[in-house]
Amino acid sequence: MNQQEQPAAVATEPVGHQGARVAIRERPALMISGWLAIVVLLGCIAGTIVAVQVHAGVWTALPIVVFVLVLSTLVIVAPGQSQVVQFFGSYVGTVRRPGLWSVVPLTVRRAVSLRVRNFETNRLKVNDADGNPIEIAAIVVWQVADTAKAVFAVDDYTDFISVQAESALRHVANGHPYDETEGTGTSLRGSTDVVAAQLAREVAERVAIAGIEIVEVRISHLAYAAEIAQAMLRRQQASAVVAARSRIVEGAVGMVEMALNRLAEENVVELDEERKAAMVSNLMVVLCGDQPPSPIVNAGTLYS
Repeated sequence: MNQQEQPAAVATEPVGHQGARVAIRERPALMISGWLAIVVLLGCIAGTIVAVQVHAGVWTALPIVVFVLVLSTLVIVAPGQSQVVQFFGSYVGTVRRPGLWSVVPLTVRRAVSLRVRNFETNRLKVNDADGNPIEIAAIVVWQVADTAKAVFAVDDYTDFISVQAESALRHVANGHPYDETEGTGTSLRGSTDVVAAQLAREVAERVAIAGIEIVEVRISHLAYAAEIAQAMLRRQQASAVVAARSRIVEGAVGMVEMALNRLAEENVVELDEERKAAMVSNLMVVLCGDQPPSPIVNAGTLYS
């Protein structure tokens, strides 16, 4: 082979949902009322009895064969259930209406539940957007929307949605911090509705190929991993203390300002700048202190 020759370009196919080729879609099966089939079965029984009595010979087997064929067409569908019908490997339709029905003979039926179901993912240990290890789990509420895709597009649609939900949960958890200290963005702990909506959309996109519809996704467990839980707890406590102190100082400054303005407006006492500073200092100590103050009675003059 000439070294200057370049290998032929390999045709590539799209990766992801656009690259998956699932041509099958759900369609209603050809069916009639099962009670008509019951009438035919009763007629076959009567025909067999008559054929035996008149010694019809070979014709005795005809109602028996018809009875077996008609009996194989009967299918019972309960509310919230469906029957996917196959005829020698070919998909011929789905029976969704509850009741007794008669379909194509010699078919194989597979029951698929249409009820709303839910499951909880395993507690996954992942890193959030800040690189902190966390534990997270979610509850996924889902329902089969397309029975043909659920049966023929994937091997096991219940296992498929379980794996895809955990994969989507990892991806969403990696894109958000556990907690947003600045309060300017979304976080797993502080923006649960936003994160749940994003998680639901991503899970729905991943399982649409299997004919599954996502009803709701909610985070059921969220915590720091054990190795950093204590350190993060101390950080949260420190943040809470700082926030509380800021609120206390803000309130104390307002109270001191109000006290000085009232004293000046009502001419209760005239204070020079030095005594105002002392009063402000004393009030701030009293209002911002952790312990109740011990009062000291001044028995002398104001300047002693």
